[in-house]
Amino acid sequence: MRIILLLLFSFIALLSSGQDIGGIWRGNFVSNNRFSQLMGEEDKYKFEVQVNQADKAFTGVTYSYRSTVFYGKATCSGTLNKHTKKVLLEELKLIELKTTSGVSPCIMTCFLQYSKVDGEEFLEGTYTSMNTADSSNCGRGTVFLRKVENSDFYKEPFLTKKEKPKTSISKTPAAETNKPQAKTVGPATNAAKVPPSPKTAVVKAPAPSKSTAGKPTIPKTKTPAVPTPQSNQHWKPATDSLHDVPSTPRPSVILPQVLSSRANELVRTITTGATEISINIYDNGSIDNDTVSVYLDKKLVVSKQRLTENPIVVKFSMDNNADEHELIMVAENLGEIPPNTSLMVVNAGDQQYEVRITSTEQKNAVVIFKYKKE
Repeated sequence: MRIILLLLFSFIALLSSGQDIGGIWRGNFVSNNRFSQLMGEEDKYKFEVQVNQADKAFTGVTYSYRSTVFYGKATCSGTLNKHTKKVLLEELKLIELKTTSGVSPCIMTCFLQYSKVDGEEFLEGTYTSMNTADSSNCGRGTVFLRKVENSDFYKEPFLTKKEKPKTSISKTPAAETNKPQAKTVGPATNAAKVPPSPKTAVVKAPAPSKSTAGKPTIPKTKTPAVPTPQSNQHWKPATDSLHDVPSTPRPSVILPQVLSSRANELVRTITTGATEISINIYDNGSIDNDTVSVYLDKKLVVSKQRLTENPIVVKFSMDNNADEHELIMVAENLGEIPPNTSLMVVNAGDQQYEVRITSTEQKNAVVIFKYKKE
């Protein structure tokens, strides 16, 4: 009897724990457009959903986009059946819209099934859609979504509030608290790699101790001042038309506001034994007036250039003395259809790497290069 009750309580606890679908889901939806099928074309759109779940119900936002043809952001709500793991998602209202087709936008109702395979989570199913202008039928199709960590746009506040800040606090041993300490006032750093403030660090030395009574006072002598590195010294690389940057030791620099005010997301780390690195940056997809700036080791090497089919070229060297470089891609605008997307082709010796980058007005993309002698 006890075993039966234990199994029953375990089953009830499992059902009550339910399924958490909160977070970011990204994939696509494909319209069952008969005309497109006859023409041999696939009417496919990219689709992202950000979900804020509260028990069996949830709210959130959706992003639908396709090249320069259409971009829309909508609010949404829905429900989750924790027993069958079926999800009903309804778009409620369009809050952002860009389209070149001239047709009225539609909102969708999605009928999805949750599944988990090899640690990956999926939502798959079908949708119907309705014209927001006259409530007419916009057609139906299929939906495929996979749960991911990062957004192609930016995380909504309801997601960022749930993320715990990754900060580390070092404790000073009790025995050390009575010793005079040098106080450093300057930008703080944390484990999440939040860019420091552009303020110059100021170091205060401890006050000299008073002489002990009864002992002769040692006369003070003037010590020549020793120059210290200033954090506002600028490293000015000699650059050519292809933005060559020499591999020389770099003093600290004031962080540009566009790097300190936005999130800097690590996209990829490339480890190579090549000493010469050449990077070609293209628009990833349709040419829609995406404009970018590029920073190498916090220094501007490409300023507000438009992405096209012709590459923006950045070159630099690596060796044991300059064994790490940080490249940051900054979106100066989002083009005609957000977000700002680019393709980075890296040539390192006889190796070639492709990095697809998405940046927004809230998020920069970071690529780290590390040198490891072969």
